[in-house]
Amino acid sequence: MKEVMKEVITKLKEADAVLIGASNGLSISEGLHLFAENQAFVELFSDFREKYGIHNILQGMFFEYRTEEESWAFWSRLIKRFVCEYRVTENMEALRKLTEGKPYFIVTSNGEGHFGAAGFDSQNIYEMEGNFVEMQCSKGCHNKLYPADEAAEKMVAVQKDCKVPSELIPHCPVCGRSMQVHSVVCPHFLVDHEAAENFQAFLKRFHGKRLFILELGIGWRNQMIKAPLMELCRQEKKAVYVTINKGEIYIQNDIKEKSYGLDGDMTEILAGLRQCMEQG
Repeated sequence: MKEVMKEVITKLKEADAVLIGASNGLSISEGLHLFAENQAFVELFSDFREKYGIHNILQGMFFEYRTEEESWAFWSRLIKRFVCEYRVTENMEALRKLTEGKPYFIVTSNGEGHFGAAGFDSQNIYEMEGNFVEMQCSKGCHNKLYPADEAAEKMVAVQKDCKVPSELIPHCPVCGRSMQVHSVVCPHFLVDHEAAENFQAFLKRFHGKRLFILELGIGWRNQMIKAPLMELCRQEKKAVYVTINKGEIYIQNDIKEKSYGLDGDMTEILAGLRQCMEQG
């Protein structure tokens, strides 16, 4: 794989811009596994598992809690653990190095906000399904988003029996209704139209140029990010497509000649690419 990595880095250095697409595989490598009933889940949500029959974080996200006090008890713990306590990982440091000096854009379905926390420019990030770093009016009465971290930490400190005190539920400063996390799970989820427009402007700017498409942890059935990225590579004659995933590499036949599939541990592969980059 070392020789393949060297070839990938050569293509990266030749590129005019970098487009990163990221999904669950990257989150898993950072310690957030939405689908697993693993030790991290048990340590954080064992009481929710016992009370509600929730067996992973994704189920907790979509569970229909009876009260806002219960819903915010779940979300505040998730925010505290994966937002407030987050420290930039080797993966993010490697990605910063790989994009250094290049125009870039990031499209992701991940909601933990780690790209922003790692120092990537928010104007170059499109979180397609929102995030739980911020909160919005539960009825979507206006488009402004608000930080959720401070409120979450206060809730975690005093919650009992999977509930937070009613007085700690954040309320919309415009209409007075309760706030919810800025996530697609919210019935009145606010789509980030500005980010979507920035993404389209990036694609227009580098149309016909040497675009390096780097896909991180996206399964073959993903129609939100993977399918459009492969189609983009097919349309852009000078584009290169690199997909990194563990145990599942899928590349369409019509772009295989200009694509690379790196199968293995995300952290190890990104570290290897970074090393190749630094060695010149």
